[in-house]
This record gives sequence, structure tokens and C-alpha cells, in this order.
Amino acid sequence: MTADARGTDLFLEMLAAERAAAPNTLAAYTADLTSCEESLAAQGESLLNATAAGLADWMADMGRSGQSRRTVARRLSCIRQFYLFLLREGMRQDNPAAHLDAPRPEASLPHFLSESEVVSLIDACAVSPDASEAKQRRGLVARAALELLYASGLRISELLALPREALAGERQMLVVRGKGGRERLVPLSDSAREAAQALHALDAQKGSPYLFPGRDPKRPLTRQAFDKILYEVGLQAGLDPARLSPHVLRHSFATHLLAHGADLRALQMLLGHADIATTQIYTHVQTERLKQAVESYHPLAADQAARAEKTG
Repeated sequence: MTADARGTDLFLEMLAAERAAAPNTLAAYTADLTSCEESLAAQGESLLNATAAGLADWMADMGRSGQSRRTVARRLSCIRQFYLFLLREGMRQDNPAAHLDAPRPEASLPHFLSESEVVSLIDACAVSPDASEAKQRRGLVARAALELLYASGLRISELLALPREALAGERQMLVVRGKGGRERLVPLSDSAREAAQALHALDAQKGSPYLFPGRDPKRPLTRQAFDKILYEVGLQAGLDPARLSPHVLRHSFATHLLAHGADLRALQMLLGHADIATTQIYTHVQTERLKQAVESYHPLAADQAARAEKTG
């Protein structure tokens, strides 16, 4: 094993052991390290003996190849953590990534549905009593999932990992295990609990440990299977399926709470954000909506638009 390989292996092992990094996260970090390693190799350097100039050239290469600023920033974050790890472990005496500047990420506001669109989406889960047992169960799965996603702001991975007993009895709070193994409590609406309990009762004979079992009851419903359900419900509700995703429902949950006066710190706890800066994106959403409201309804704005139309 080369020194570079040993260094990266130890770094990835640390992420898995100390930070409970998920397999997808480890795969992304591996790809980031490989990208850097290949660029450095073309310059006659390696990860362990990289210079600040070599890393700067790697970043320039990413820019020239058309990679987004978000991707460049994420990869730089990985490399910074890597060299801090090497420094801590005594595998390097300096940090060549210390003074590299990350590009400003593209400003993008989260997509969300209106409150009426969410209601239409949930109402579209209703199935005729004359429908087949399979269709009735599919409708219950869709309703329970959508109610929980919108009522609690769960990530799809958190939803599908919910144990069967998560909503046993009359529990008013849901224990959710989020990123990094961090647990949080989120309140449940009555309608979300009732929808989940209806599914719970229907699947009583499956013996699955999951609230949302897949075809194999020993495994949870897959993300791909849920996406198909969401696609069908979206069509039934008259919504463009391209606008729909589990994360759009999470964004809708946060945006609507904030619009009705929720505290930003409370919203951070409900969403499971480690840093409140992540939650603050929703204040920008509110600002944009207020701006649009003024432009649409303020009499001076209307007069200005009319004058512009006349002069045009």
C-alpha cells in the first residue's frame, strides 16, 4: 500500500468511526480525493507531498472543466478536512490547503409548493373503496408518507428508516435519527399520526420492522419506489411531477412554518440542521415572497408599471 493510499484509508476510517459518515458520504469523499490526486499526479506531486500551488492548480482545473461552484466548494471542504487530519496525525507538518479560497456558491432558493398544492397532493392519495387491495394499500402508503413528510419536515432517508413501532400508541412526538446519527424529536399532527396508524394496521401481518416496508418486508421501501408513488399522486393532483420530490415537501414544511410565524431556532431543531446558517435560507425565501407581494399589490408599484407600459 502506498503512503497516499494509507493516508486516505485512515481518513475515511476516521469519518466512518468518529462522524458516523454514511456510505454515500464516504463514496463522495473518495471521489473528491481521487480528483485531487489525479490532478496532483499530473504535476508530479502526490496527496501526501502536495504544495499549496499544486492544490491551487487543481482548483483551477476544476473551474476550467466547467464544474459548478458548489461542487468545487464541496471538494475543497473535503481536502481541507483531509489535510487537517494528516496534520493532527503527524503525517504532515503543515497544511497546504489552509489558504485556499472557496468559490462563492451559486445563490439558489429552495423550491416549495403552495399550501393549497400540498392539500391537493394529499387529497389525491384517496382511493375508491372498490379499488383492489393493492391500490388501496398504495394509497395508504402515499398518504402516510406525504402527511409525515409535510407535517414533520423529514428527509426521505429518515422517513423510510422509521421503525414500525415509531408511532405505536398515542405518541405525540416522533424520534428521528438524522445525519451523523443525531436524534431529534419532532411533533406529529393528528392527521399524520392517523394516516401512519392506518398503514400500520394494514401491514400488521407482514412482520416487517419498518413502518414503510418494501416488497421484501425485511427491508424498507426504496427511494425509487417512493418516487414512483409520488409521481403518480402528482399526476392525480394535477401537479407537474417535475416539481415534486421529498425534499420539496421538506422545503414546503419549513417555508410554511416560517410564513406563519415560526421561530428560526425552533425550525432549525425541527429540520435537524447542525448549523442555523443552513436554516437561514428560508428567510431569503420569505424576503423574496414579500418583495413579490409588494410588486404585485402596492399601488405605487402598480402605477409605476402602468407608466412604464405607456412609455414603452
